[in-house]
Amino acid sequence: MNRTALAATLKADSPPPGLSLALIALWWDAKGDWNRAHETAGKDKGTAGAWVHAYLHRKEGDASNADYWYGQAGKRRPQITLQEEWQEIVDALLQR
Repeated sequence: MNRTALAATLKADSPPPGLSLALIALWWDAKGDWNRAHETAGKDKGTAGAWVHAYLHRKEGDASNADYWYGQAGKRRPQITLQEEWQEIVDALLQR
């Protein structure tokens, strides 16, 4: 699957099978359900979950919480748009 194929699934009521928790969180975020995305990201205890968690808090406007989660993911808060970051994370996670 690639980012375009993932985006095409956003018309559905639930994410496609086989996605990691981090990708499911990004799927819910793209559907406009920040709370469900945040809940799902929190279930992923690895660096992918931390990266998505950071992105979600950045989107929320909570920079200090975002920075904590970027640190947990081994990342720094990026200087790109949220849409660009979403795409970057999706692309990276789909390559795993």
